[in-house]
Amino acid sequence: MGCTLLQKITIFVFLTMNLSQPLLGYEHEEPSNVFTSCLTKAAVHNFSTLLNSNNDSSSVYYQLLNFSIQNLRFSGSSVPKPAVIVFPETKQQLVETVICARKSSLEIRVRCGGHSYEGVSSVAMDGHQFVVIDLTRLDQVSVDVDSATAWVEAGATLGQTYYAVAESTNVLGFSAGSCPTVGMGGHISGGGFGFLSRKYGLAADNVIDAVLVTAEGELLNRAEMGEDVFWAIRGGGGGAWGIVYAWSIKLSSVPERVTCFILSRPGSKREVVDMIHKWQHVAPKLPNDFYLSSFVGAALPERKNKPGLSATFKGFYLGPKAKALSIINQTLPELRIMENDCKEMSWIESVLFFSGFGNESTVSDLKNRFLQDKLYYKAKSDYVQKPITRFGLTTALDILEEQPKGYVILDPYGGVMDTISSDSIPFPHRKGNIFAIQYLVEWQETDNNKTNDYIAWIRAFHGSMTPYVARSPRATYVNYMDVDVGVMNWIKTKVESNDDAVEMCREWGEKYFGNNYDRLVKAKTQIDPYNVFRHQQSIPPMCLENKNLKGSILSE
Repeated sequence: MGCTLLQKITIFVFLTMNLSQPLLGYEHEEPSNVFTSCLTKAAVHNFSTLLNSNNDSSSVYYQLLNFSIQNLRFSGSSVPKPAVIVFPETKQQLVETVICARKSSLEIRVRCGGHSYEGVSSVAMDGHQFVVIDLTRLDQVSVDVDSATAWVEAGATLGQTYYAVAESTNVLGFSAGSCPTVGMGGHISGGGFGFLSRKYGLAADNVIDAVLVTAEGELLNRAEMGEDVFWAIRGGGGGAWGIVYAWSIKLSSVPERVTCFILSRPGSKREVVDMIHKWQHVAPKLPNDFYLSSFVGAALPERKNKPGLSATFKGFYLGPKAKALSIINQTLPELRIMENDCKEMSWIESVLFFSGFGNESTVSDLKNRFLQDKLYYKAKSDYVQKPITRFGLTTALDILEEQPKGYVILDPYGGVMDTISSDSIPFPHRKGNIFAIQYLVEWQETDNNKTNDYIAWIRAFHGSMTPYVARSPRATYVNYMDVDVGVMNWIKTKVESNDDAVEMCREWGEKYFGNNYDRLVKAKTQIDPYNVFRHQQSIPPMCLENKNLKGSILSE
């Protein structure tokens, strides 16, 4: 059934006006002034305004804004800026901030670590005034060793979380990504793949509870939000459901000693093709305790100022060096790995080993959320379900050879990823996917005049790989957000009803979430029917038929 006429009118108003009807008594007030006045009355004082920055890039406002923008493409002067940046320090301050944003008609962007590939945690591209709610001061981690669980505030980074776990025990870890400065809130919201995923699944697979702040300012735990919404927030993409204040996570067993290696194998194009061709048949079938990824290109960090192509292999094994060597030398002797290539260490030391923080870093540096080498970049992704032919791999290397600033990361799947149902959480990329491809091109400010060339290059590269990757749909990973697969401008796009919006968003929704898209739409309708939490690739609500919905805060 479609929407009723009344529902169509109501939805049209909300979509086109963006909840922008002012409160009585505030008709002529600047929204940012309404917002900051509301914050002050609610005893929320940790905020900075664009108005007070006087367009001075060295002002406190710009320092706070740019601190967590990891992709410098979204820090330039031409990029829209938030009217206000708020740093809530308590759960109640977070609630009050959401309520004030609703009352002032400002769009909401939520930022944890600032690693959004397309900047949606820091920028609203639809032309509407917006506020950034930055969770970096909500970063506490509480570990319970006896139950092998932890509560993690959403502003904590992966590094802070790993460090807190390791401070409590040396035989528990958490299955999530390898970049320590990524925020837990956004990472889990998109799934969260990492070195332990072939053994224990994604970060989102290991969430057992959460506290969600809704558009109405309610605080809901798992039981209160219901299983459909709890299902949706674990992998259904960030910024669409409300704001997760904290996650309760299940920790996983790790041995006291693990084995790690990073091997760079430069060679001729044919030699690199041979290594990757063999890798794709081996890595997804290794024991669950073994993770072996491959980085391919000329732009790898360890090959700065060195010509030619290289394949770099990162290996991680939950066990001793002797066993790791035995497995890899039997299955992939082409790597020519030697005993002194491998290092035994604790799990937390392995996190530092793969972090990219540098040789002089210590484990305590994992608590540092500042990533020194920020770059401009564009990324895309694919899933591979059948081994790529030698011709296909040669085609990829031909293209990589043309662009020394580009490379690909190949992450092996298999293991427990094959045994978890594709609808257990919204992340659908399970059995049948042998590895994921992440395409990257990175550059510095001095090359900004070539930005269009770099983006055109990676789009052409991605297009050339069409015959070799998943199709119907061509799948991609929501944590590697890519606006090329489709966007929605909620302000300018004219739709008669939410049903139309649902079909328009299906274009990218099914690429990220497969057959889980429709269930996500239902969950969105339940938790945020007026689409308060949204961005250019968020899940839309459907029509509100037969729903006993609570009134909007704006109607109070």
